Amino acid sequence: MSERLTVRKTHKLFIGGAFPRSESGRTYEVRDTAGDFLANMSNASRKDARNAVLAARKAVETWSAATAYNRGQVLYRIAEIMDGRRDQFVIEVATAEGCSDADARRQVDLAIDRWVWYAGWSDKIAQVLGSANPVSGQFFNFSVPEPTGVVAVVAPQDSSLLGLVSVVAPVIVSGNAVLVMPSHDRPIPAISLAEVLATSDVPGGVVNILTGDAEEIMPWLASHADVNALDLTGMARGEVATTAEREAAGTIKRVLRPEPDADWTADPGRVRLRFFVETKTVWHPMGT
Repeated sequence: MSERLTVRKTHKLFIGGAFPRSESGRTYEVRDTAGDFLANMSNASRKDARNAVLAARKAVETWSAATAYNRGQVLYRIAEIMDGRRDQFVIEVATAEGCSDADARRQVDLAIDRWVWYAGWSDKIAQVLGSANPVSGQFFNFSVPEPTGVVAVVAPQDSSLLGLVSVVAPVIVSGNAVLVMPSHDRPIPAISLAEVLATSDVPGGVVNILTGDAEEIMPWLASHADVNALDLTGMARGEVATTAEREAAGTIKRVLRPEPDADWTADPGRVRLRFFVETKTVWHPMGT
């Protein structure tokens, strides 16, 4: 029997639940830590980012209207499918990051567990971040957390899967939609995660993954009036990050600043859950 030919994989973007090539036709080479070629990766353009914003804006309307319980089910389903592809993720993380199989396995397990952890938060956000406020008069007064809307995120550059999950899950669990730029040099686990998202119950457009150069795309997204918040966690501190913050001020966006030295194995806490929700205060007269 003749030897089988290798089935080469075409790595694409993930926009609106589909896998398009970059409209620009641009690609860049991805190599492992030893410098050996791994894949050609799509290099997203501003037009790709614009298409992702449109997809996210459309998706956030239905996603934010879903019940908290349903969003929790969807995030748990992501964990289920990732667990079924655990061995694939272990290989990809080990190859991308040059770490041992044991370390890669630990990171993959933590990433799966993080989806479960945030799934459990879905129906608790309102109780923990909201409140019934004491007021003078015959009124009920409630503070209710609501999703910010469309969030653009730069994922950690040194944590190809765990860091990526750690910045995406807290954004979408509260009802936001996200555009995320994964690690530039280690994007393959992110595209495998996109395949998980596409085969789970996540509505198209809730998560959009744009591989390529964050320094090219993020300042433009920062000025986009239909992007409501920025997470620059994975961007290097410097002129480009400062430019993104300056552009974001024009449309009054929330900005989470770069955090290149974060420990993604630590307890994530509630900081990211809180950052991407707004508080609506409701007054209602008693007795009616």
